[in-house]
Amino acid sequence: MPHEPSRGSSAAAVRDFFTPRAAEWDRRFPDDGPAYAAAVADLGLRPGDAVLDAGCGTGRALPTLRAAVGPEGTVLGVDLTPAMLDAALREGRDGFAGLALADVARLPLRDGCLDAVFAAGLISHLSDPRENLRELARVVRPGGRLALFHPVGRAALAARHGRALTPDDLRAEPQLRPLLADAGWRLDSYTDEDTRFLALAGREVG
Repeated sequence: MPHEPSRGSSAAAVRDFFTPRAAEWDRRFPDDGPAYAAAVADLGLRPGDAVLDAGCGTGRALPTLRAAVGPEGTVLGVDLTPAMLDAALREGRDGFAGLALADVARLPLRDGCLDAVFAAGLISHLSDPRENLRELARVVRPGGRLALFHPVGRAALAARHGRALTPDDLRAEPQLRPLLADAGWRLDSYTDEDTRFLALAGREVG
């Protein structure tokens, strides 16, 4: 199986990886729905909240995010790869969220306009993880929330891509906690199991 883009990959490398896989993406991972729903529940959204799905891909989280914030809430989905957004449109997921082609390194959003960010499988594709997480912090109000999620844990994901699990993995807690802190986040909970990875962080005040 081809490897995912490595840490610090360029936007072009990320698009090159995902573009040929976009049309079949949901069919490759048909059983992830419950894990997405559980992660959204743990994010603790409330009716009326504004939430961003950063790197939304085909939009699998968008219906659950919409259900969490209700019709009065705001759900936005951004992705770097046009083909992934096209797949989201074919699935009708634009009915649950506003979709935009955008890089999380430069979000077209004002400071502090969001209550939360949901990011599935995002961190390994960030070109500059510290700066990109800082950009996510910029658009979230103080006290807001961030969920870094993957429907399988680090070991299972490494095995899927035919590589060894290494201590310098950004998702390892000793790496992730200071990385988030440097970017304006406080790591509140950390779960790395075979069936899911979920790191929940709060936006620091001040």
